[in-house]
Amino acid sequence: MPTVTLPARPGRADLDPVLTEHRPGRIMVHGTDADLAAVVLRLLRTERLDVEVAYLPSPRRSAVAAIWGLPSGPAALALAMGGRAEPAPLVRDDTGGALVGRAEIRELRGECWCDDTLVLRGTAPRLVVAPGPRGIAVRVGRGSGLPDGLPRPAPSRSRIGAGGAVGRAVQVGGTPFTVTADGRAYPRPLERRTWYRHTTDWLLVRP
Repeated sequence: MPTVTLPARPGRADLDPVLTEHRPGRIMVHGTDADLAAVVLRLLRTERLDVEVAYLPSPRRSAVAAIWGLPSGPAALALAMGGRAEPAPLVRDDTGGALVGRAEIRELRGECWCDDTLVLRGTAPRLVVAPGPRGIAVRVGRGSGLPDGLPRPAPSRSRIGAGGAVGRAVQVGGTPFTVTADGRAYPRPLERRTWYRHTTDWLLVRP
């Protein structure tokens, strides 16, 4: 398998010529969750979601590895070379990005819905969104861990967020907030953010 060195978070000019030249059936990404998101986004934009993706995370803590149980060290390389690719939900956002690991909003004042489930109306110290086998999971609370996907609708009169849900879309609105997705903060405050499951999954090599 050819080895190509690309810049962090490769874009169209970096990755598209490589995909055109090599026409890979499987690619291995060694980098951060943000690098992986950039690669998956280019596969989406170039209509190559049939390409299998193996991920070897470079940081010790990777939300993608935690969500899908990806190994580290020599086991990660063995999986990347010989493992089987399975569909994984492709999560997009309303500004054209892709989320492969974890997104977070801190000190949120507003509302959050997951499909028809009210997750938050009021304030929450932290809101976390992550893809998973059943779709997009969201939870609000104090902890920084990944959502477990258990349904915890917030009471309609709730003033403190404590809810959680899993579904096809998560919508957040409120006073200006900063979104951090796959380890990178969005460059400007937002008053709304939507994550939604794309109609086609991507193919992740996983145990």
